[in-house]
Amino acid sequence: MYKLIIVLLLALLGSPAPAQQKGKATFYTRKWDGRKTASGERLYNDSLVCAHKTHKFGTLLLVRNPANGKEVVVKVIDRGPYAKGRIIDLSIRAARELDILSQGVAVVEVSVYKKPTEVPYKPENIELPDLEMEVTQGNSIVPQWQDSIVKNQKKEQP
Repeated sequence: MYKLIIVLLLALLGSPAPAQQKGKATFYTRKWDGRKTASGERLYNDSLVCAHKTHKFGTLLLVRNPANGKEVVVKVIDRGPYAKGRIIDLSIRAARELDILSQGVAVVEVSVYKKPTEVPYKPENIELPDLEMEVTQGNSIVPQWQDSIVKNQKKEQP
């Protein structure tokens, strides 16, 4: 009895997506342009998005075409593909970037994209100009709120 419950719980929770997958990729047809996806976002042919069975919506995936070495980063916004043996459905632009439009179906490698940590650019030798700030006597600027205080202090002095 307990074994059955454990098996059911594991089946409901699902297994996490592997770190890297290799398999067949396809792409959406043009008729899907503008339609809502499973995440609620709309699919546009010129966007870099995809459908994946297990990765969370919003996950960035690095898709690589091993035949030519081209890579593209896509965002998961839909579920699928549901055809046997396929691991990812790409937008038309993503398929164009990978150069798989003419093939229809191509073998790709898919992994989670981790943004590289960016180190801000710091120039080695930078010369800053010297700024001279002068305050001339007698021409001081006093804010309005201080002006009344200064006038009151002058009146109080004998």
